[in-house]
Amino acid sequence: MARSPRITIPTFPHHIIQRGNNRQPIFFLEDDYRCFLECLRQAKLKCGCRIYAYVLMTNHFHLLLEPTEVGDLGRFMQSVGRRYVRYVNETYRRSGTLWEGRFKRAAVSRDEYLMVCGRYIELNPVRADLVNHPREYRWSSYKCRALGIFDPLVDEDPWYGGLGTSAEGRQKAYREWIESKIKEGEWEQIRQATQRGRLIGKEAFQKEIEAQVGRRLTGESRGRPRKADFKHQ
Repeated sequence: MARSPRITIPTFPHHIIQRGNNRQPIFFLEDDYRCFLECLRQAKLKCGCRIYAYVLMTNHFHLLLEPTEVGDLGRFMQSVGRRYVRYVNETYRRSGTLWEGRFKRAAVSRDEYLMVCGRYIELNPVRADLVNHPREYRWSSYKCRALGIFDPLVDEDPWYGGLGTSAEGRQKAYREWIESKIKEGEWEQIRQATQRGRLIGKEAFQKEIEAQVGRRLTGESRGRPRKADFKHQ
């Protein structure tokens, strides 16, 4: 059976997951993580995409990435993949497939769901029992968004920008959001939507994208994060 065309919506963020082949490691030493960050930087310059959040795990990585034009997302991932595979093959004198098939992606609405996905991404090391708190993990966007430590890869997403009138206020609000209770089913909704190439957002967002792509979409994440979870100023 032919695979359904994957959804890429320019000017909308996308949650992206790419895993190592057979879920084997793609990062072995600290230099590998540094090289991959440089690959992201080069691809960002080349393709004009915006990166709102990221995390590099041992055998996979997550991005919250916004393409500008049709094809930008694919070109970005191709640039990163080719550059990093070349580095790994040359460094470790290996050959063969590094990645587990096509990367997974889900379009994300440009609202509080950016915060939902950012939290999901940056809490990955905690879920994997690598650290007790995301501030302890070196290879993610958390310290930039929550602590104000400069990261050349990270762009301020439109929802984060409304968390406060000062950088310190936004960082504080974001830390509180990270620490707040996770809505039941939130992580599973993100996982399912990303694995299936669907949507992460409210029903109105689903209908908007369905109208753009001209087909019915199912399996998307629905519902609205509870207002009590964080205050958007």
